[in-house]
Order: sequence, then structure tokens, then C-alpha cells
Amino acid sequence: MRRISLDSHVGDDRLVLVYDGECDFCGRLATWVARHDRRGRLVVKPNQEIGLVEQLGLSREEVDRASWVMGPGGQKLEGAAGISRVLRELGGFWGWLGAIYRVPPIAWVEDRYYRRVARRRGWW
Repeated sequence: MRRISLDSHVGDDRLVLVYDGECDFCGRLATWVARHDRRGRLVVKPNQEIGLVEQLGLSREEVDRASWVMGPGGQKLEGAAGISRVLRELGGFWGWLGAIYRVPPIAWVEDRYYRRVARRRGWW
């Protein structure tokens, strides 16, 4: 997994994916994302990294509830919306799938499913 300080991220156009590093399921997905990021467009970070949550302007409650994707200009996407954005950034088939996931009513189903999995992520 790519390890980049956020200081080096500031000012460029990469997205930062913040996930629960204590969740095995989340960690496997984060590793998968990093491996498929062939264009180097993503920075993948566990929310337990010291100072990360504060540096990104998130609360502990927010990162305990969901993954987050932070974009250029302070853009913040929570949960399923963030994951869809990450998929779009990967491009190809994944980019197409990420775009489809944001079309209503598919987006509503994705959001509901994401929340359900997130609430039970310790089980996975």
C-alpha cells in the first residue's frame, strides 16, 4: 500500500481514502484499491494514523461511522458516495461501475447497503 504523507498530498489533485484500519474487511478493500490504482491518483490511509482525522477536519465519530474520501478543494464524500468516487478514479470497468452506482435509484440501494455493512464491519 502506498504510504504518502498528507503534506505531500496538499496542493495536488489526488483523492485521500480514509478507512477503518482495525476492520479486516475495510483493510482488504483498501489494499485492493491501492493495488488497482495504476495511475497513482489515490492516497489510502487508515483513520487510526496519528493526527490524520484532525488534519482532515473530521471528527472521531465521523470516521467511526464510515469511510471518507477527501478531494481537492476540501471536497468530502462519506461512505458509498466516496467509494463510488474512488471507483470512478480507478477508471475502466471500475470507473463505469462507480458512475452507475451514483444514478438514482441505484445510489439509494448502494447507500443503504453501505450503511448496513458499515454497522456490522467488525463481523466481516
